[in-house]
Amino acid sequence: MQRLWWHDAVIYHVYPRSFLDTDGDGVGDLPGVRRRLPYLARLGVDALWLSPFFASPMADFGYDVRDHTAVDPLFGDLDDFDELLDAAHGHGLRVLIDYVPNHTSDQHRWFQDSRADPHGPRRDWYVWRDPAPGGAPPNNWITLFGDSAWTWDDATRQYYLHSFLPSMPDLDWRNPAVQDAMFDVARFWLDRGVDGFRVDCAPLIAKDPALRDNPPSAAGSSAHHRSMGGFDDQIHLHDQGHPDLHPRYRDVRALLDSYGKPGDRVALGEVHEYDWPAWSRYFGRDLDELHLPINFGLLGVTWQPQAIGGTIRAILDAVPAGATVTWVMGSHDDPRVASRVGPSQAANAMLLLLTLPGTAILYNGDELGMPDAAVPPDRIRDPWGLRTPALSRDHARSPMPWSSHSDSPSAGFTPTGVEPWLPITIPPGGTVQAQEADRTSPLSFTRDLLALRRTTAALRRGTIAFLDAPDGVLAYTRSDGSEADLLITLNLTDLPVPIDRLLSQRPPRERLLSTARTADAGRGADPTVLAPGEGVVWSAETRGQTDRQDG
Repeated sequence: MQRLWWHDAVIYHVYPRSFLDTDGDGVGDLPGVRRRLPYLARLGVDALWLSPFFASPMADFGYDVRDHTAVDPLFGDLDDFDELLDAAHGHGLRVLIDYVPNHTSDQHRWFQDSRADPHGPRRDWYVWRDPAPGGAPPNNWITLFGDSAWTWDDATRQYYLHSFLPSMPDLDWRNPAVQDAMFDVARFWLDRGVDGFRVDCAPLIAKDPALRDNPPSAAGSSAHHRSMGGFDDQIHLHDQGHPDLHPRYRDVRALLDSYGKPGDRVALGEVHEYDWPAWSRYFGRDLDELHLPINFGLLGVTWQPQAIGGTIRAILDAVPAGATVTWVMGSHDDPRVASRVGPSQAANAMLLLLTLPGTAILYNGDELGMPDAAVPPDRIRDPWGLRTPALSRDHARSPMPWSSHSDSPSAGFTPTGVEPWLPITIPPGGTVQAQEADRTSPLSFTRDLLALRRTTAALRRGTIAFLDAPDGVLAYTRSDGSEADLLITLNLTDLPVPIDRLLSQRPPRERLLSTARTADAGRGADPTVLAPGEGVVWSAETRGQTDRQDG
């Protein structure tokens, strides 16, 4: 099978609001992303994915789109986007952008037309229904925020459907006119030269046409990786994932494949499905739907070897032959990985992410070991967090800390004297400036790991095999068919662990790269002991090999 650029890519997820502010309004912008492209090129990633920057009232920070083909003035304009795209391509970086197919803002001209005239041509672009007997909503569906998914419109005497905020009405993808309009949106950006899309909330575009009630979930049960409040009170059987969506994603794939050679343009899919065979159906029966349905299995896995290994095996077992798995350890919607697994295990999480087979998504700031930010109640901006502070996503969205200059309280994110839209947090390893100068920093480790991945065939396209290992250690090999396979060992405990038995099962091995970045990493005199929290990539080749753990 022909190898395409995305089969083993590392995609860097940029949350533009929090990357770099160049115009002094406290919010990151597209010129800020362009200014930091050299940083991404030095890091060694293959592509960047931009969260929404489209014209929006910002009720949900850009996912409530008012105009799909305009840049919100908060982030710049179309010229700024074009300059960013050209500059990224000049650095050898592909650019993916968000594609939000399920809903729009209620300020979008489509919805305003739909709402204004019950008999107008755009009325059925959205999901309008009469009330149930007695005036109740048409069914029991609830939003991600735990409220009814239906809002009453006094003027037209019907309810409209929204999977998120009432100001974010759902489009009706069974309407061919909606499909045509949304494909025109995709063409607009493809014609400008984007390399693909990340499809937001991919399962939501097709609901049960009969609008059947969702069944209640068992008390305390949840298929999600963390509690989602009232949303977990139902099994979301009928408000998403109806089989009607598969022809639509075949159409999306055909559209992408019509630009350049098939496979040049790619679609990531946000698929929060934890039944792995059901998740795998988004690839399509003939791998003709989404190129890269994202799996979120590692975001909430218990941080111990059996749970991690079992999750990875289950996902790989579900993947169709010839398909590529996409892994993620952090996102703008979830607690930071350094806070989930603890600062002593953050480097192991990065090592795991970048040594698994397939494509990896690296969320901005995770390369620095950034923890969740401390956001006081009066600084919460996330609409979910305003309703349920414990579920706020702001903690994972704090701005990037670039500079260590004492005259920049915002760590170089905003011009001097400007307050960032969210509080700044400085990771234990320091700002980007500090970590670039420190060979023992998380940033230096991530760069070394990306360089090793880029130059090692076994990591780019090799198979994976899990090994029996001492308690607390996750061990696996990556092999491209030669005798020189790689061994990866992750000590997930806070104690030293001898792994001489593992090392003796294969030809003599040397350390290619270690998360312990100093020579006295706590191993003592025995190199076959993993230090507390240490992860190591071992090579089978010994002749002429040098220990590259410090770069």
